[in-house]
Amino acid sequence: MIKKQIIVLAVLMTSFSIFAQTYITNVTIADVEKQKLIPNQTVVITNDVITNIAKSNKIKVPEKAIIIDGSNKYLFPGFVDAHIHFFQNGGLYTRPDVMNLQKYKSYDEEIAYTKTDMETKLRRYLQNGITTVVDVGANYHFLNQRKDFTDKAFSPSIFITGPLLTTYEPEVYENLGINEPFTLTKTIEDGIHGVKEQLQYSPDFIKIWYIAGADGLSVEESAHKNLPIIKAIIEEAHKNNLKVAVHATERITAQLAVENGADFLVHSVDDEILKDDFVQLMKRNKTIICPTLIVNNGYFNTFGQNIKMSNHELQKADPYQLGSLLDLKHLSDTTLVQNYKNYANAEKSINDLKKLNAISMENLKILSDAGVLIATGTDAGNIGTLHASSYLAELKAMQKSGMNTWKIMQASTINGAKIFNKEAEFGTVSIGKKANLVLLDANPIDDIENVSKINVVINKGKVFKPNELLKDTPVDLAQRQLNAYNFRNIDAFLEPYAEDVAVYMYPDKLLYTGKETMRKQYASMFDNMPNLHCELKERIVQGNIVIDKELVQFGEEMLEAVAIYHIENNKIKKVYFIQ
Repeated sequence: MIKKQIIVLAVLMTSFSIFAQTYITNVTIADVEKQKLIPNQTVVITNDVITNIAKSNKIKVPEKAIIIDGSNKYLFPGFVDAHIHFFQNGGLYTRPDVMNLQKYKSYDEEIAYTKTDMETKLRRYLQNGITTVVDVGANYHFLNQRKDFTDKAFSPSIFITGPLLTTYEPEVYENLGINEPFTLTKTIEDGIHGVKEQLQYSPDFIKIWYIAGADGLSVEESAHKNLPIIKAIIEEAHKNNLKVAVHATERITAQLAVENGADFLVHSVDDEILKDDFVQLMKRNKTIICPTLIVNNGYFNTFGQNIKMSNHELQKADPYQLGSLLDLKHLSDTTLVQNYKNYANAEKSINDLKKLNAISMENLKILSDAGVLIATGTDAGNIGTLHASSYLAELKAMQKSGMNTWKIMQASTINGAKIFNKEAEFGTVSIGKKANLVLLDANPIDDIENVSKINVVINKGKVFKPNELLKDTPVDLAQRQLNAYNFRNIDAFLEPYAEDVAVYMYPDKLLYTGKETMRKQYASMFDNMPNLHCELKERIVQGNIVIDKELVQFGEEMLEAVAIYHIENNKIKKVYFIQ
């Protein structure tokens, strides 16, 4: 009997020894539900679950545990982006139905990039503290590919639907097989079949693209005409225990969708100010809404060539997709480009966009104040709304609407979990929940921009430093400084360079050394030359050397140049210019 007890004890000790334990000590925890900060806490993570939280003087930390000093830091639940699209890249060429530039880059190339770039997108989301993403309209390829990342520590949790069920499909997306992002549903039978077809791929929910007016009828007539199909899709999804998200930007489509059981509205109502009967309908039905405030600006600013990018986006976005947004400045089809520019900058377009934004923001404030559940989402992947890096801009837009900062944090954490009834699993810093957390160096309740001051991200119990998730390649650094040059942002331009950078005229004439001297060289040019633009004509990468052939516009003058970048210790150490 004694021998048996010894064996059992040995087994138990072995089991405990394989537990990975992390202690976050002396940290201030954000209780997003009660809207308060709790100082001087220690959080214990065992494997991938939070197993204890207590005052720091009440917990003894084992010698062999992983310890994170949380002094003067803030621990929040990992953020949720409740509206993204993996099949779109966020750059200029990603929506050929909106602006067809396939003579410059085929849509097949865009599709191929989305597939090879999925891991990078996921790493970029986690780097920005986003531990859960919701793909609100994908395709069968991505329903399959997401399985590759289910158990990966670097990957946020992925909730995903299949193709959008719709009564209208842009022609460019037809007949793409498993890459098709839409399923055309012209009848009730089509709608039911569209749901059943997705079941074999195990989607997390069903998405409806409720487009009214594309059939030539008025918005209200079209909405009512298509309602039986919408209703049939919702009923079939619910029969199969799947929630339904609906794209409905008009009040009438949103109201009809909610009345007929929609669980999640994935955009703001932007055509009229909401009345109380709609607000109460949302509350009764416990429908969640994702406002996506910035996505329209992304399109108009790109087409009007009025894009502004923050330092945060210039450093954290996919540098190649971000850089593509400025391609309109040098594409050869000047008539097409000018037509889009004229449209986006026309007084009517500007006023219409201002009105749409104002209505969306006022409606967000109305719904938030009334207690309707809001979930933060960006609609990332659309032109000008870049994956992961656009999240901060969305939060700032929500704040601009007048939404309370604590409520924004709720929308970005626990409310995202509530979309799929997962609030018992994640969304707060609580015992028994998944260890999907973000440790911040400053308090976002004081300043919303502090969500970007990330010390570490903890995902599935594993601790990541943000810069370890995505390591810059030499070509990444070259592209980032090129982007910042074109945006005339001196701080972002200098960021990829070493403090003691040396700049030469090829082959060996030293022009100057040091980042501060470089600042003086470029700052005045950025300030005084608004039409400065560098077009990358060709790029060669050889190890840690990047060679760019460029066409540079200085005012009315065009200059051909070659820049050779030497990278050392993850910074641009030397630059050689050939003119």
